[in-house]
Amino acid sequence: MRKPPIRATVTAVSHYAPDKVLSNFDLEKMVDTNDEWIRARTGIRERRILENGATSDLAVPAIREILEQRGIGPDEIDVLVVTTVTPDMFFPSTACVIQEKLKLQNAWGFDLSAACSGFLYGLVVGAQFIESGTHKKVLVVGADKMSAITDYTDRNTCILFGDAAGAVLLEPSEDYEAGLLDHVMYCDGSGGEFLYMKGGGSLNPPTHETVDKKYHYIYQDGKAVFKVAVVGMADVSEEIMKRNNLTGDNVDWLVPHQANLRIISACADRMNLAIEKVMLNIDRYGNTTAATIPLCLSEWWKDGKLLKDQNLILSAFGAGYTWGAMYLKWTMDNA
Repeated sequence: MRKPPIRATVTAVSHYAPDKVLSNFDLEKMVDTNDEWIRARTGIRERRILENGATSDLAVPAIREILEQRGIGPDEIDVLVVTTVTPDMFFPSTACVIQEKLKLQNAWGFDLSAACSGFLYGLVVGAQFIESGTHKKVLVVGADKMSAITDYTDRNTCILFGDAAGAVLLEPSEDYEAGLLDHVMYCDGSGGEFLYMKGGGSLNPPTHETVDKKYHYIYQDGKAVFKVAVVGMADVSEEIMKRNNLTGDNVDWLVPHQANLRIISACADRMNLAIEKVMLNIDRYGNTTAATIPLCLSEWWKDGKLLKDQNLILSAFGAGYTWGAMYLKWTMDNA
């Protein structure tokens, strides 16, 4: 594999989650479910909900902290990649909305849609701008207001999702042995029938009929998705390890998409990785789609558990189907 003359490295990381907590006990009052059932099947105890605002309002505070953390001004950002399935609106892009709110006057940007794999897809794309030598500071944001497309009368989906944003700043490094070292990405459109939102696009534009049929909410065939996700995340995580001669002993952290605790556990088992080496916060946030992985990175770094030179495997599976894994050597000094 060709080595780029420049590596893309993470030089700042942050996240934002709204204050409102929606617990399993709150959901017991809304649908036919209970705390024990939810925890046993998903590992989720609570999730955060943005009551007023849009996806951009989740991303903006996370990016502001990135700028403060790195000690740079908004005019220094070159590119903004926003990964989301809940854009503020179809157009202008949420990247444009954020650019205006933060006055990132020298940045151009765009939205990227790959559902729960979105942040990994965004990292791969962002790294290309750095490695090509054309850009110096690239923001990659994962943000979703999943509560906006969740049907809180559907007990199969409303227990799963929450709202949050996470972000990283990518910058160049001449250290070939650090930063974003390798990635494997996949998609398989035949899985689209099991996880989707039918309404709102050109296929099913908004009408009274599409609203009545609840086409504007997320739909998931949980059993079908679980079967492929548990295999897909485990397979791709093992693949990236084998490509880079890694074992459970020299991987410091698995940073998995936080969709289901059982999927994450199966992935760790395939990697021969102790659960203590897995970043887990699904119990407190639920599935925040594109935000889960950067949210984990931010929390672990701020807590002093993510250290410079540690080996990380980032892994995700999402609607599309989309899935992938990345080998990242952490380059930031301990917070």
